[in-house]
Amino acid sequence: MFNTILIIISVLLATSILLQQRGAGASGGIFGGGSGGFDNAFQAKRGFDKILFISTIILAILFIGVAFVRLLIL
Repeated sequence: MFNTILIIISVLLATSILLQQRGAGASGGIFGGGSGGFDNAFQAKRGFDKILFISTIILAILFIGVAFVRLLIL
């Protein structure tokens, strides 16, 4: 049962991470290119971006919690 829950949460978590909007200069900021890569990380999130951001955090916490409970039980 816990394995199924972990698989479902991990697929949802990966999907929510991949759906998040990537800034145009995000990878450039990491590798020394263009400005704005680091600035985009601190912009206010609105609408669907905010829902997606919060759901990613909740899914990550659920994943860690379920994995920890599974570890204690088994």
